[in-house]
Amino acid sequence: MNVLVYLIPISLLLGGIGLVAFFWSLRSRQYDDPEGDARRILTGDYDDHPKE
Repeated sequence: MNVLVYLIPISLLLGGIGLVAFFWSLRSRQYDDPEGDARRILTGDYDDHPKE
């Protein structure tokens, strides 16, 4: 039972770090265009030669 004294604060700290990282990714616009990326991977424009 003494191990819970260590595990509960550690789990709360790690959860808080994950929540802060999630909100940081929202504020830095990481999720703005998920449809564009999904469609861009299906096109063959950039397969062989890059555009000049």
